[in-house]
Amino acid sequence: MRIRLTATAKASYDSAPDAVQRAFDKSAALLAASLRHPSLRAKKYDDNKDVWQARINSNWRFYFQIVGDAYVIHKIIPHPK
Repeated sequence: MRIRLTATAKASYDSAPDAVQRAFDKSAALLAASLRHPSLRAKKYDDNKDVWQARINSNWRFYFQIVGDAYVIHKIIPHPK
């Protein structure tokens, strides 16, 4: 599967700290290899909109949809606790 970032996700990525960017890059590679990789803890976030959530680290998450043969990343944000 391919990874695509929306303009919003790209802007979030660019403004995130360097450590978060590196962690996201690793998480995105894991996602491309397997949605079920344990460290991602990927889960359906919104069934109605078919939006998924996955873990970058303990404080950051990314939100995506599966569109054809791509994971489309919509948001990269601090985890709302």
